[in-house]
Amino acid sequence: MTRFRSVFRDDIFQDQVVVVTGGGTGIGRTIAHELGSLGAHVVICGRREEPLVKTAGELEAAGAAVSYRTLNIRDEGEVKEFFAWVVSEQGRLDALVNNAGGQFMSPAESISAKGWHAVVETNLTGTFYCCREAFAAWFGEHGGSIVSIVSEMWRGFPGMAHSGAARAAVVNMTQTLAVEWAARGIRVNAVAPGLIASSGLETYPEAVQSFLEEIKSDTPYHRLGTEAEVSSAVTYLLSPAAAYVSGETMRVDGAASLWRKTWPIPVHDRFPSFEGYVEDSL
Repeated sequence: MTRFRSVFRDDIFQDQVVVVTGGGTGIGRTIAHELGSLGAHVVICGRREEPLVKTAGELEAAGAAVSYRTLNIRDEGEVKEFFAWVVSEQGRLDALVNNAGGQFMSPAESISAKGWHAVVETNLTGTFYCCREAFAAWFGEHGGSIVSIVSEMWRGFPGMAHSGAARAAVVNMTQTLAVEWAARGIRVNAVAPGLIASSGLETYPEAVQSFLEEIKSDTPYHRLGTEAEVSSAVTYLLSPAAAYVSGETMRVDGAASLWRKTWPIPVHDRFPSFEGYVEDSL
């Protein structure tokens, strides 16, 4: 049996109920493991049942309390029913981790309308649905904490214009909800991972994999981050230690957002300079 080893106190989330969207794989799975190891009853959800069953089995084997249910966060009705089910089954809801998301690499001019809407509706609209329905089902009356996973997109996101736009919007939404919902006792924060060694990277084609290796060598840490490093940031923001923290987006990127080459620019001379002065012919 493998049990997650957290740096936080074992019972810090004892008797609390935490929803982790996209909790069957990757970063979401690790977040579920850590919160479960700290006493929380973790409710994981995602579109595919198979990884949810597998992760739920891992958590149970490690002695954690867990429930799971399939959910398409892009479906407003499903999201509403899901949060009503959580409260009905568990009797409470203490925290929400908006981890579910998805994107694909493409230059902006090649993104179709369908591709654009799919990414924005998943990463932005789905996150909003989850926040709103968690508020309606429990948080509005009882308070709670929300942490959304975004991305390192502070200098634009070449190759992922759709995802960068959606994640930046979630950061703004995080700030807005932190103010609007403060009087309801709700803290709203986000975590922005950089390049993380996660199962999500395996979905990219081989050409992208080699590009990611180049990016790794251009980051200050010269390595990828780990899922546990992201999970620890989420755990902190959900914990009592962050009681005075809301509207914040914590970067977990090894300083990559401060210095990183993300998009090679071919040699060109497409932009003639503007000098201002002209030769006086008089």
